[in-house]
Amino acid sequence: MAHNPHAPQGPAGNHDPAGSTQMFRAFVDEEGPRPTAATSSSGPRIGLIVGIVAVVAVIAAVAWLALS
Repeated sequence: MAHNPHAPQGPAGNHDPAGSTQMFRAFVDEEGPRPTAATSSSGPRIGLIVGIVAVVAVIAAVAWLALS
């Protein structure tokens, strides 16, 4: 193994690597603001319904023009 002069030497260099894992888990598990289901689901649902109605109208118009 290569010698690294910047690495800590002696007993101070024997740190527990689980300490950084515990800090990472604490960071990930922090409770932050989360969007509520009522505000995030009503917008996309209305857009989906309008999109489906528009597609059905276009298909009906194309079928009417093709059959007439």
